[in-house]
Amino acid sequence: MKIEKTVNILNRRARFEYEILEEYEAGMVLTGTEIKSLRSSKASITESFCQFIDGELYIINMMIDEYKLGTFYNHKTKRERKLLLHKKELQKLEKKLKDAGNTIIPLKLYITDRGKAKVLIALGRGKKLFDKREAIKDRENKRNLDRILKKS
Repeated sequence: MKIEKTVNILNRRARFEYEILEEYEAGMVLTGTEIKSLRSSKASITESFCQFIDGELYIINMMIDEYKLGTFYNHKTKRERKLLLHKKELQKLEKKLKDAGNTIIPLKLYITDRGKAKVLIALGRGKKLFDKREAIKDRENKRNLDRILKKS
């Protein structure tokens, strides 16, 4: 079992699907086998989102694989995990979430130097189809420009 020093699990589709308005760093409440599995980069946040349940923020649909060496104490792979933010940040997010079209999405899951699991969440608004097309055009133009500059 290989444990990596730097764990960076990204949600690559998030910036393409959503217009990012604000970003927050949140801690997570995890069990022992979850953090061990996360340290070996066995997690995915591509289909996950955040939701308020009874005034507290939870991340839903985040997948952390079962710990290989865990016994019957192993965790469920997809369960609701509580996010830890300051009360003022939670109130601000809940207020802005009531606006139509806003949602909270995880962008990045990582472990700090002190060994704490953190998730970078963002308040985002879903992009329309023409916005996505424009993003694709910009990306292709940038690639073409880089190719031309590299040749010369």
